[in-house]
Amino acid sequence: MSTALDTLPKIGAPATRALTEAGHPTLRDLAGVPRAELALLHGVGPKALEIIQRALEQHGLSLG
Repeated sequence: MSTALDTLPKIGAPATRALTEAGHPTLRDLAGVPRAELALLHGVGPKALEIIQRALEQHGLSLG
């Protein structure tokens, strides 16, 4: 059974693709990753970063 940490939140196809290609296919993989590093990925903008941060916070985690 998968949990919310085993998938990415709904952030749009370009952002999802960029994160997966960068080696972050799950929400769990994003815990501790610097926000600035993710912002450099094509398709990952402020809105996607905010959604990711909120999703991580629901699990007691955060971006780096």
